[in-house]
Amino acid sequence: MRFKSSETGLVLRLSLAQLISWGSIFYMFSVVLEPLERDLGLRRAEVSVAFSLAVLAEGLMAYPVGRWIDRGHERWVMTLGSVLAGACLWLHSEVTSLMGLYAVWVGLGVAMAAVLYSPAFALITKRFPQNFRRAIITLTFLGGLASTVFIPLIAWLISVWDWRHALWVLAALHVVVCAPLHWLTLANAPQRLTQAAVQVPDAGLKPLLQSAPFLLIGVFTVLLMSDTVAIPAHIVSLLRENNLPEAWVIALPAAIGVMQVAGRLLLYFFEHYADLHQVNRWVPMLIPLGVLVLLVAPLSGALQLGLVVGFVVVYGMGNGMLTIVKGTAMAMYVNRTHVASLNGALGVPLALARAAAPALLGWMWSPQVGYRDGLFLLLGLSVAGVVALMLAQRHRLDVN
Repeated sequence: MRFKSSETGLVLRLSLAQLISWGSIFYMFSVVLEPLERDLGLRRAEVSVAFSLAVLAEGLMAYPVGRWIDRGHERWVMTLGSVLAGACLWLHSEVTSLMGLYAVWVGLGVAMAAVLYSPAFALITKRFPQNFRRAIITLTFLGGLASTVFIPLIAWLISVWDWRHALWVLAALHVVVCAPLHWLTLANAPQRLTQAAVQVPDAGLKPLLQSAPFLLIGVFTVLLMSDTVAIPAHIVSLLRENNLPEAWVIALPAAIGVMQVAGRLLLYFFEHYADLHQVNRWVPMLIPLGVLVLLVAPLSGALQLGLVVGFVVVYGMGNGMLTIVKGTAMAMYVNRTHVASLNGALGVPLALARAAAPALLGWMWSPQVGYRDGLFLLLGLSVAGVVALMLAQRHRLDVN
């Protein structure tokens, strides 16, 4: 099914806002991590908590944001989210203490809940009820390039000025570009749902919440998303530990975005020719494979650079496609009618796990062994998550 030109324009404008939002908030952290440590005299573990607080705030705000969008307030939610992001980035540039750092990242977490993929997916589903899967994949193409564009851009801004002035530029992008895009693009929202339509489903939901497939999908989602939050938060420092030239340290994580888009393009063009259950099984395996490659790289001598590049390819493509797998697994293996409520039920555990993962990876880092122990932990978690998804497929319910 093809989009109308007006529908294509809407998706592309939202994609541009996603590119800026992901790049200037989510991927920004890994670039400013070390300059921030030096400037404020903080330890890696202390700074890592800031990103975890943002992820926690994002998760805790996900349910109310979803309710506001269901009631037809998507335009206000995403526009004000962009304004809040700009304000918090400017405040970030003025930070002089650890508590101030934590406060601005909590604010950025609230902004992320309003402007990143979750609210965008929800409104896309409302606007394209017959074609939402392909619209969502299309939306993620440009957003997937966020690291490619913003990691080198932020690094360049820091080299020209410093990290504080770099944040001024990022703040301006939200206020000058993203907020107007959301305000103009999201006019004329679809008819708001009735109160009955947005109420929590009846007692028929309880057996689903207690079913093995739901619990296993929950384990899969929590464990895999923990990996895919922890690694981006530390990716620049992770690659520096492989003694690569600084140009490679910036270029390689930027290339992850290209690989994410490549993975989504594969799904977009070839998903109709493959068994989706097999696709859902193989895609998540790329995450532990990528972590394993990164663990082996320091031991490989002359092959080190090649293995790090291999990590970027495998992990990037896996992460790109995992977004789609995670977004459809509940509907495919548990229940389609109550999919929003089922995903919402994972909100708190997912928020806690995503918040803990970057802080834990930072806490496990040491000058003696670097990130090695933390990567072993992420490897084990991702393997367990893949196994959980396989078991969910085996015990899947009769979806309706």
